[in-house]
Amino acid sequence: MRKFLVIGLCLATIIGCQESATIVDGPVNVPTSGDFLKKLSEYHLFRGEQKNLEPNDGVLPYTLNSTLFTDYAHKARFVWMPEGKAAEYNPNREFDFPVGAILIKNFYYPFDFRDESKGRRIIETRLLINREDGWVGLPYIWNEEQTDAQLELAGGRTDVSWIHDDGSEKSINYVIPNKNQCKGCHEYDKATVPIGPKAKHLNRDFAYADGEMNQLEKWAAKGYLTGFTSKEEAPKLAVWDDESTGTLDARARAWLDINCAHCHNAEGPGNTSGFFLNIEETDCTKRGFYKTNVAAGRGGGQYMYDIAPGQPDSSIIVYRMESTDPGIMMPELGRKLVHEEAMQVIRQWISDMDEKHPCSK
Repeated sequence: MRKFLVIGLCLATIIGCQESATIVDGPVNVPTSGDFLKKLSEYHLFRGEQKNLEPNDGVLPYTLNSTLFTDYAHKARFVWMPEGKAAEYNPNREFDFPVGAILIKNFYYPFDFRDESKGRRIIETRLLINREDGWVGLPYIWNEEQTDAQLELAGGRTDVSWIHDDGSEKSINYVIPNKNQCKGCHEYDKATVPIGPKAKHLNRDFAYADGEMNQLEKWAAKGYLTGFTSKEEAPKLAVWDDESTGTLDARARAWLDINCAHCHNAEGPGNTSGFFLNIEETDCTKRGFYKTNVAAGRGGGQYMYDIAPGQPDSSIIVYRMESTDPGIMMPELGRKLVHEEAMQVIRQWISDMDEKHPCSK
């Protein structure tokens, strides 16, 4: 009788015996020392039902001019800082954030990329928190009910399927990085730092709830940024897939900057390659033009130059970006698929290089 009673009670409720939605009300809570919080909801970053990602007071959404490719996952980014604290503006590198600042990046897949109103599945939320002992990256994995996300320091895997922009069906076994793998991209000059919040990435308009505004100006107006002067004086990257924002050269280099330059710069983990893809690099050899291969093993294939002007099929950069072999592919973290649309831009960029290109011999 007791067994049937339990079953009856489950069926009699609207939500059955499944986990109910996590509803959050209260101020943002970001500890800067001690144990890490176990659930995303404990930070109070989002009010109401967590899956709606409705930002709490002081949690500011933002986006980037060109974004990092992560197997076609969409991202919803937010920033929060303690009351009275602000980041210090730097036109050339990441801002200097105060202790207690938190960067929130939610990775999700719309069920149908052509119509996001059909719903989505949030896979993970990565938090980058500036604690008393420095920045730390923490992965939170969402449950199937989409009610909350749990801290999983070891990362994880999950199968994801969606309808792509062209109407085709795609699926992957999505990989959520572990805590230590965060350093693989976020290490700069031997310290963990943010990647996206730089002037060149943030200098664009955003449609906020109270109206459209340039993001750098919004941060300054909100008290989140000091030392900022004007958007006209700030650097600005092109949007790689928007021809109205820059030349083919500007758009290709913008994609390489956000996807590769966090490693491939003079102070990053890829500095031993001598191949630097940050937009500020001006030396043609360091940018890869007619630069001979230093990759170990199969990384360089049979090709001689990182970039062979006019010859995408003879360029190591194309060979590695179009590979999904773990021993060859670049970037080596954060993807299992090839970014087909970006490769069209990179291939065209290299194909169009001729003797007039400033880095051609």
